[in-house]
Amino acid sequence: MSKLNKQYICQICGTLHSKWSGKCEHCNEWNSLLEENVSKPSGPLSKSSGHKIKFEYLKNDTLEYPRLKTNFNEIDRVMGGGFVSGSVTLIGGDPGIGKSTLLLQLVGNLSKMNEQCIYVSGEESLSQIKMRADRLGIKDSNIQFASVTNASDIATTIGSIKTRSVLIIDSIQTMYLPQIDSSPGTVTQVRACAHELIIAAKKSNSILVLIGHVTKDGNIAGPRVLEHMVDTVLYFEGDNNFQYRILRSMKNRFGPTNEIGVFEMLNVGLKEIMNPSKLFLSDRQKNVSGSAIFAGLEGTRPILIEVQALVMPSSLASPRRTIVGWDTARLSMLSAVLESRCKIHLSNMDIFLNIAGGIKIFEPAADLAVAAAIISSVKDVPISFSTVFFGEVGLSGEIRKVNQAELRIKEATKLGFDNIILPSKQKVIIEKNMSYNNLTLLSDLVDLKIHILI
Repeated sequence: MSKLNKQYICQICGTLHSKWSGKCEHCNEWNSLLEENVSKPSGPLSKSSGHKIKFEYLKNDTLEYPRLKTNFNEIDRVMGGGFVSGSVTLIGGDPGIGKSTLLLQLVGNLSKMNEQCIYVSGEESLSQIKMRADRLGIKDSNIQFASVTNASDIATTIGSIKTRSVLIIDSIQTMYLPQIDSSPGTVTQVRACAHELIIAAKKSNSILVLIGHVTKDGNIAGPRVLEHMVDTVLYFEGDNNFQYRILRSMKNRFGPTNEIGVFEMLNVGLKEIMNPSKLFLSDRQKNVSGSAIFAGLEGTRPILIEVQALVMPSSLASPRRTIVGWDTARLSMLSAVLESRCKIHLSNMDIFLNIAGGIKIFEPAADLAVAAAIISSVKDVPISFSTVFFGEVGLSGEIRKVNQAELRIKEATKLGFDNIILPSKQKVIIEKNMSYNNLTLLSDLVDLKIHILI
């Protein structure tokens, strides 16, 4: 026999509390504690009835890790070459960004390769899924659909399948286990349902993909342990004002992290973008101050991105720092370095910074391009149309070298750029018909004339 014990569980971090409180002491979130009934054994614990474990050696040739390619080059790139059999992937993103569309197209591709595909939706009825499938042109695909929310039934079904299958769960927050006295979407239900489905998928060597909701902060909803339980965590990013979507790997046990795949959202579904650099630079204007091109690197993919800055006198006591696509704290640091080391007065200026195309930049190698865009806007002098920048800026004003400089330069050369501004200590192979300006200090950029249109 078991008895119910009331506990309060934080819906953000999953910490257990014996009594209700307005604030979780572990993650400092307010109003995140929810009462849940937890079953506990009423009698003494029985003796363990475990079985002896059979160990294996890594040199055993029977241990294989075959990958399943999807015919989606962008997805295969992000996954490190395709899905690994028995792997579990969690994908999150804002509502309406296109997660269900992406995965429906994915199983549509795989079904054409005679892969057994199962799509389970807890949010939409079969008629609603059929409407999307008609729009994507995959209504005749050999995909098995179901609209259920009982995780036990789904796990039993997975275990009964004898061949490898691809299973999509849309979404994990709608699943529930009947033996747990909690509502779907709570920490206890999400954790237990994910565990049940993961065990079933790994035993049958199937590929499991879970769709997860995100919070207002952009993090995947539910306990943080959910991201530790899965093999791969992907985020589907984008802005509703742009048709571009970016699939980014934040965790990958079988491939690189921070790898990205770029898609364009059309009325017939998502289209792969094979050359994102050309796409992000397509609307670039000539002879406009405050624009600099950054030679970036997302995972193993080089990508050229336009950095736009607008600096103007402020009428406010605290000048504005408005940033889209970059780190606010890093802009504050870079502004202080420009004012202190380069005598560029910004303390009474509003600074507006935008990464064109709706993409987000996380690497510090963008410091030099951002500084160049700010200097160009302050001086109201445009930067040469054929110049790219990369380099990290330190607090003493030094420009530090970055990794994979050759890949960045090759991407710039491919798109017709012939002038590279880079750190002085960066060792690179000199390309033909390319000019280089090696900078040691950020103040050298202010004095540099060769990249400025006179």
